[in-house]
Amino acid sequence: MAIDFQTIKFDTNELIPAILQDWRDGTVLMVGYMNREALEKTLETGRVHFWSRSRQELWEKGATSGNYQQVQQIFIDCDQDTLLLKVEPKGPVCHTGEQSCFFSQAWPALDADSSLSSLNTRGGVIDRLYDVIVSRRKHPSDESYVSSLMQKGQDRILKKITEEAGEVILGSKNLDKSEIIAETTDLLFHVLIVLGYHEISPQEIYHELANRYGISGHKKTKE
Repeated sequence: MAIDFQTIKFDTNELIPAILQDWRDGTVLMVGYMNREALEKTLETGRVHFWSRSRQELWEKGATSGNYQQVQQIFIDCDQDTLLLKVEPKGPVCHTGEQSCFFSQAWPALDADSSLSSLNTRGGVIDRLYDVIVSRRKHPSDESYVSSLMQKGQDRILKKITEEAGEVILGSKNLDKSEIIAETTDLLFHVLIVLGYHEISPQEIYHELANRYGISGHKKTKE
């Protein structure tokens, strides 16, 4: 279905806010403004275009840096006055080189000495949990389960993966939804520990999944 420009509520300056979100991991990247021409150009090219309020001109995000924003989906909010564009970034979106423009936490204040001070707006709970796991690996604590598991080594971590995978299988065989949810959560948690052990970020998994998205798992072969 094409965008119905008649229903879009541009403001008095004929602009509408447009939020960019990484379609792979949910990171909120930036906010810009579009007029009708910018939105039409975005739809035409598949790359994000904005209207510059300061320069009063159309501009393509990434035209100078090469960090284009490839559009995957466009949504409009319930009031028809804000756009959400799910994009695949071709590089950092922020001019500072950060993945997202929203990398400064304003509230609550973080302890400058906190090992988790690098947290930002990327992703969701999986990314937060991974950051904690990495922190426990770098700064071991006697009270931390993750630290103790890391210290016991790879074989112990992999044994837990096997155990938790078995529990998921049993939950499925028992047709017990709550058991499946609980055991899958345990399995995912220990998979994140494996990733942390090998210093593989969830983003690398998201990107691999994105690369496979829409590709059939059944390859056609000649008979």
